[in-house]
Amino acid sequence: MQRYNCFQFIFCAQISFWQYLVLASLLVGCQQSKPTVERPPNIMILLVDDMGYGDLGCYGGKALTPNLDELAEQGLRFTNCYAGGPNCSPSRVALLTGRSPARVGMYSYRPAHHPMHLRAEELTIAEALSSQGYQTAHVGKWHLGCLPQDSNLIHPQPIDQGFQYSLGTENNARPSHLNPVNFLRNGEALDTMEGYACQILANEVSFWLEHERSAPDPFFMYVAFHEPHAKIASPPDLIDHYPDEPRKDAEYLANIENLDLAIGRILDDLQDHALLENTLIFFASDNGSYRHASNGNLRAVKSYVYEGGIRVPGIISWKNKFEKSTISEAVSFVDLFPTICDVTGFDIPSRLNYDGQSILALLEGSQFVRKHPLFWFFYRTSPEMALRWNDQVILGSDFDTLPVTHRFSDTDMKYIRQMSFTKYELYNLETDPRQEENLFKPEDSTSISMRKLLDQKLSEIKQDGYLWKNLPAISDTAKYKRDWVRY
Repeated sequence: MQRYNCFQFIFCAQISFWQYLVLASLLVGCQQSKPTVERPPNIMILLVDDMGYGDLGCYGGKALTPNLDELAEQGLRFTNCYAGGPNCSPSRVALLTGRSPARVGMYSYRPAHHPMHLRAEELTIAEALSSQGYQTAHVGKWHLGCLPQDSNLIHPQPIDQGFQYSLGTENNARPSHLNPVNFLRNGEALDTMEGYACQILANEVSFWLEHERSAPDPFFMYVAFHEPHAKIASPPDLIDHYPDEPRKDAEYLANIENLDLAIGRILDDLQDHALLENTLIFFASDNGSYRHASNGNLRAVKSYVYEGGIRVPGIISWKNKFEKSTISEAVSFVDLFPTICDVTGFDIPSRLNYDGQSILALLEGSQFVRKHPLFWFFYRTSPEMALRWNDQVILGSDFDTLPVTHRFSDTDMKYIRQMSFTKYELYNLETDPRQEENLFKPEDSTSISMRKLLDQKLSEIKQDGYLWKNLPAISDTAKYKRDWVRY
């Protein structure tokens, strides 16, 4: 329908006094009909570490998780939610930047004292929202660079990448989840933190909401839990909730239950501060579990681009905005940044090549059409790459052409730039979610088109992926990938 400016109704012809009154009333009515600008939502990411697709109660798991189950019941639960990568650092980069980890240059997990990091040139969700007047805070695991600052490396700290406040650890809680000794607040090392890591984070969220937040400005909070990543430490009284499970399994399930209790406390704090109604919450795991039993019968585990390594539980909630539903459409961490930009009105810079797209229409129950396939790359295991387009997923292998190391080295960087696939696998995930029947046939039209898409993305990675220089030489044992297989 064509729209008219109110003033277009005024014309040069002479008008009577009564006509003037009529037109004046129309103008007043037009002015009064301007839409009211809604207050931007608060945004909170709740990211857990190494939780499998089948761990939560709402995904068929054994752990007692009533708070997350209710969040899923009242919000949007995704059955095809994908992490940004099959292990830690790459997945977190995808979450915060909306770009493929390989494109950004986070090719693997980041060991301590290693030069690979999230570079200052990348734009994070926190930077985008901070420029929009949001208060921003990071609480928990970082794993995107050295923390605290290493004088030999000089990596951007959370405060340099959009977070005005930070309490966290470089990597895992040490020596375990209980009484960790490696937390820092805004770059300053803290003494031993008493309690379990997830409850420490819940305490910090409560403290920040009460003492650091400046109402009424909206906020963005990135809460990155350490659980249930090993080394496990769980409250004995929660372990007792699983008497029929082997001890290690009971400890793992209790760890997830403790995590759920911490998240319940955070949700209660939001409610107590009258913030829950206008807070968009995203919950997910950074990758699949290292336990086969946790991945919901999906193939493989953490560190593999089969479904068990990358498909994760995913929940989104924004009360009174998104109607509760279960969504089967495939979504990925790379979609979060453009979606948040869509919600808040931030214009994504054209200089950056984004691999995700806004899924706001999908969240609102409107028609959603994905424009480009989702893909994952991880050089350390084989297959090295997976690409999903609709219900089809194709995987490519460059199996055992060169031994690789646990720590990303100069040899590994050269290997990535020379990679080519010698074997392909094709699966229909609607009919074969466990990826048991390889449908790839060299002369088949679907196989040809999917292979072309995968090879094109590999070429992009080799051409556009950040090239690290002066990487450390091999310092640990280089192994062929056949020696690592866990699927």
